[in-house]
Amino acid sequence: MTAIGQKQPAERVRKIIHVDMDAFYASVEQRDDPDLRGRPVAVGGGEARGVVAAASYEARKFGVHSAMASVTARRKCPELIFVKPRFDVYKAISRQIREIFAEYTDLVEPLSLDEAYLDVTENFKGMELASEIAEQIRGRIRIATGLTASAGVSYNKFLAKMASDQRKPDGLFVISPKNGPAFVEELPVSKFHGVGPATAQKMRRLGIETGADLKEKPLALLQQHFGKSGPYFYGIARGIDTRLVRPHRVRKSVGAEDTFSSDIHQLGEALDKVTPLIGKVWDSCRSGGFCARTVTVKIKYADFRQVTRSRSLPAPIASAEEMAAICQTILAQEFPVEKGVRLLGVTLSSLATDGAIGTGQFRLDL
Repeated sequence: MTAIGQKQPAERVRKIIHVDMDAFYASVEQRDDPDLRGRPVAVGGGEARGVVAAASYEARKFGVHSAMASVTARRKCPELIFVKPRFDVYKAISRQIREIFAEYTDLVEPLSLDEAYLDVTENFKGMELASEIAEQIRGRIRIATGLTASAGVSYNKFLAKMASDQRKPDGLFVISPKNGPAFVEELPVSKFHGVGPATAQKMRRLGIETGADLKEKPLALLQQHFGKSGPYFYGIARGIDTRLVRPHRVRKSVGAEDTFSSDIHQLGEALDKVTPLIGKVWDSCRSGGFCARTVTVKIKYADFRQVTRSRSLPAPIASAEEMAAICQTILAQEFPVEKGVRLLGVTLSSLATDGAIGTGQFRLDL
């Protein structure tokens, strides 16, 4: 116990690495098909209603990016080559990469197949410099997979994430505790991880364009306009982020969706389209050892208007049949529709790890 008047011991500075594979899906396709190297590539559906899942750096020069409609991507880059995704391959490579991470620390928080946080404050190699660890990991990834990764090193998750974007592709960037606050002040808030387009627009209306502008705003104002995110924004404006690297993040939801080549108008069509989505989501939830209490159906109409309808149960959903019945009830209440439906999605949420999930086949019947 520290005596009154005695100086408190300084909190130990954490060493966080954010590793992000460079244009992961597209780079895998270019690695495996030499004809694609150096050419603009989009992973995803090239059909009229397809969506870009990932774009190579050659495609990004034309403004093509993930989540962009395929028709828009083709308009921006007429020479764009579409490749169907191979998720089994991407998952296998992701496992290789995580095995490399595990040689340095067990504090690894995967964010997706192609990126993760690592806390290397204490590490299995006994290495002092996080930047050296990051360089070793990047080299190991290149040798093991033939792919490049970028890395950011800093003293918290927010800044490590921001740092990994600074030298892409195939780069390393370090933000020290001394330079962290100044780095944030100069950064446009639209570049902040966790600040989407709608939030950035809201900030601009409040006169917040940069980290320095954000730092000037009192906590009370940020809480008033951004609710629970207010304290987080207040902290990162000062280079402060106390979130820990969590190796076993609790998953909040499991979902799948599909955009159709032509609009659907009948309930029977909707049930036919949603059936494989239910199977995909149920299998994913079951294989992950999760049970769920809430089913959500997402409907996007031809005019791009979108609605979601949810049903929650007091106990976990017991079987795929029960999940299918809930989806059928939700959809039946939405049909007939005035406009055609271009997309349907299904999500399970209110997840918990539980062995009580049932099994079994199912089908939707009218």
